Amino acid sequence: MDRRTALGLAAGALVVPALRKASAQTFDHAVRFIVPFAPGGTSDILARLLSPELTRAFGQNVVVENRTGAGGNIGADLVAKSPPDGHTLLVIDVSTLATAPSLYTRLPFDLKRDLAPVTMLIYAPYILAVHPSLPVQNAAELVAYAKANPQRVNIGHAGIGVGNHLTGLLVAQHWGADLTQVPYRGGAAALTAVAAGEAQVIINGATATAPFCKQGTLRAIAVTGPNRLPDFPDVPTFKELGWPAAESGTWQGVLAQGGTPAPMVNRISNELRAAMAVPATAERITALGAFNRVEGPDSFRTWLNNEIEVWARVVRANNIRLD
Repeated sequence: MDRRTALGLAAGALVVPALRKASAQTFDHAVRFIVPFAPGGTSDILARLLSPELTRAFGQNVVVENRTGAGGNIGADLVAKSPPDGHTLLVIDVSTLATAPSLYTRLPFDLKRDLAPVTMLIYAPYILAVHPSLPVQNAAELVAYAKANPQRVNIGHAGIGVGNHLTGLLVAQHWGADLTQVPYRGGAAALTAVAAGEAQVIINGATATAPFCKQGTLRAIAVTGPNRLPDFPDVPTFKELGWPAAESGTWQGVLAQGGTPAPMVNRISNELRAAMAVPATAERITALGAFNRVEGPDSFRTWLNNEIEVWARVVRANNIRLD
C-alpha cells in the first residue's frame, strides 16, 4: 500500500464516526433496498455491498429486493408509493431514472415530487464489449462490420429507455449502422445473453462488465468516461474515438419516498456517506472499476434535475417514446 492510499484510508476511518454522530433519527423495523433491476447488475452489486454496513449503522436488517421491469420504473414506483419513513429506499442508476419523464407520457409517479434524492454514490463508466465470436478486434472493425451487416448485429441492453439503451442508439446513429436493439430485464440478464452469444454487442456499466472482459468471455472495445480504465489500458475512450455520449455511464444513487422528513433523509445520507468511507468498501468499489462520487441531498437533486433536461433533449431529438 503506497503512502497516498494509506492516508486516504486513514482519513476515511476518521470520517465514519463523525458522520454517524450527526443525527439521532432512528429505525424501528427492517429497511428495504429496492433494486429495480435483476441480480448481478451494478445497482444490485452496490446495494449488496453496502447492506451489511448499513445494517450495523441502522440497527435493523437492510434487505435487498429486486423489483424488475419497465426500465426500472416498477421499482421506482414502489418506493414512490411507500410510507415516507425512510424504511424503503431505491438504489438505482439515476441517469436511467432521469430519462423516465421524457420517455413516458403516463409515468405512474412524478419524479421530482414523489422521490427524494438522498445520496449520489458512484460513477461507473460504460464498457462497450462484444462476444468473441464477432470477427472484430477494435472499434474501427466493429463499426465497419456493423455497417456491412445491417440488422444482423444484436446489441443487448438493460431495458427500453435505460441509459445504455439510449447510449447505444446514439452510437449506432453516429456510426450510420442499423443495429438490432434487444432489451433484457436488467444489465445482468443482458450480460449473460451476450456472454452466451445470444446477442453480440453490449454497452453496460464497468462494475458488472469488467469481470467478463477480464475472463475473456467478452472483448472490450471502448469505454466512456474521461480516461481509459487502468485494467484496460489499450481500450480507447468514446471521446478518443469521436463518438457521442462520451460521458455517459452508470451513476448510482439512493432515493427515498418524496415525503420523507428532511432529518431522516439527512440521517440516511450521513450513514451512506459513512459506509462509502469504510476503507474495505472504498477499495472494493475501486476494484470494480467505479469511482466514488458521493454527494448529499442538495447537490444530488441539482444534478438529477440537470440530467432530466439533458436527456429530454436527446429523447426529443431522436423522437423516442415508450407509450
